[in-house]
Amino acid sequence: MDETTFGLNYPIRACWMKRGVQKTIPAFSGKRAYLHLIGAYNWRSDEVIAQLVERKNSDTFIEFLEHLLITTYPDRPVVLVMDNASYHYSTKVQSALSLFEHRVKVIWLPQYCPELNLIERFWLHLKNMVWANHLYDAIQVLYDRIIEGLAIQNGPHANQRLTFSKYFR
Repeated sequence: MDETTFGLNYPIRACWMKRGVQKTIPAFSGKRAYLHLIGAYNWRSDEVIAQLVERKNSDTFIEFLEHLLITTYPDRPVVLVMDNASYHYSTKVQSALSLFEHRVKVIWLPQYCPELNLIERFWLHLKNMVWANHLYDAIQVLYDRIIEGLAIQNGPHANQRLTFSKYFR
């Protein structure tokens, strides 16, 4: 599990253009607005459970943990792979995790090793699919595109789906 941020100023990725013609890319010049997502990647089903949050902090992280462990997987054992964000280690989060210690195993990644967390690859895939090289005039439009991208990922037969489950069978 991990968090990511989207904004109206998008990342620029490599793209094709006609020889001798420089592609122009518009920039957003309005008020800064961001969308923060907390998500978990299920490597068995390639499903992503994500929640939009106002801020990335201990309280919103605990809300996501409760959603994940009470609503999505209420009675199944869960393995959480987490990085070293400061709010993952907070006393509040550790207390919340202790309530589920009978069925939750936490694997802490080494520092500065995001490539070991599968959801980091999904965030890159999602950003390339719905955000990179796209100028949105409103944060709501970007939000709608992110929801569409998550629906594509969670749809079992979509072409643009990122899959890892085939490697773990």
